[in-house]
Amino acid sequence: MYFVGIVGLALGSAMALGLSGAAQAATVLDGPINLRTAAGYAVLAGSKVTNTGPTVVTGDVGLSEGTEITGFTGAPNGSFVLGTGSARTDPDVDQAKIDLSTAFDTAASLTPQASGLSQLAGKTLKPGVYSGGALDLASGSTLTLDGGAESVWVFQAASTLVTGSGSKILLINGASICNVFWQVGSSATLGSGSTFVGTILAKESVSVGNAAVIQGRLLASVSAVTLINDTITRPSGCVAGSGPVETTTPEITSGSPDDATVGTPYTHTVTVTGTPTPTVTVTEGELPAGLTITDGVISGTPTTPGTTTFTVTASNGDEGDVTATYTIVTAEAPVVPIPPTSETPVTPDQNVGSGKGGSLAATGFAPGGLIAGAGALLATGLLFAVRTARRRS
Repeated sequence: MYFVGIVGLALGSAMALGLSGAAQAATVLDGPINLRTAAGYAVLAGSKVTNTGPTVVTGDVGLSEGTEITGFTGAPNGSFVLGTGSARTDPDVDQAKIDLSTAFDTAASLTPQASGLSQLAGKTLKPGVYSGGALDLASGSTLTLDGGAESVWVFQAASTLVTGSGSKILLINGASICNVFWQVGSSATLGSGSTFVGTILAKESVSVGNAAVIQGRLLASVSAVTLINDTITRPSGCVAGSGPVETTTPEITSGSPDDATVGTPYTHTVTVTGTPTPTVTVTEGELPAGLTITDGVISGTPTTPGTTTFTVTASNGDEGDVTATYTIVTAEAPVVPIPPTSETPVTPDQNVGSGKGGSLAATGFAPGGLIAGAGALLATGLLFAVRTARRRS
């Protein structure tokens, strides 16, 4: 999801601004920039932290290698933390300075989907990486960042970041202050009475005018952070950040799908590679009736015979989308032969010889034996008659 915010939506913003697009491969994030131990600081500086007036800081104020934190009439809501170069030592702030340098380099390494920016006044920007030489937000103007809770914005200023007095940065549609980052090649200057959102990762220094309100962090690697009657609130509840990854163009590595049969469950996986993980959709034609595609898996039970041709596209926000055209032949359901009905065997009448149901009573002789006996008697009688006749003659 983060990849969509950094790569996909930023591409749309680039086209809307008429600026340069992404290259074939890009260095992107799969989440917010990982600040590691620097994430706990509302203010972090290299040489010194100075303040005039009743500035309120929610979050720790850290300093390394310098030793001077001055001008606070009372302790801020967080705590002052000095590095190993002072009488009050805390090795954590030294590590935070190292982590700040790593985060700065990460932000600088990202491939912008929109470059050549200068004046930000009046713009509404979707999530993405935005780059320019010197970034400026004019006095009294507004910059609007439009995205969800997981959307990420990274602004790269090769030299300076300047916001005018009374300028505002607004977040809409659930966008989070946790996920807005400003990588500044030299120094950042925030105007009096301005409302600023995000974490500043400045190579040199950060200077804030009178009565500014900052929802984020002011982190300066080398030099000072200067405050005047300001309110700085460090973001809370932020998810852990991530490191950069290099995008790779999608590739479809699976073969063509097998043919299908009506009424028989079917499945075929379209295997793809690429970073971030590509999505697979049908972009031309239609799947056979009864089949759908989800997460690259074609599945279902075909309902209609015929030949269907369709095209799938694998995309991951890079410019190298790949397609494949497939044909699936769906055969009729096989005809199952009906087995012949077997004849019912004849069952002998169990009542024969029982005297029931009109049958003969049992006599002790089978019918065949009676007939044979009668024939024998008849033959004997005929023989006797012939002999008697001869004697008389």
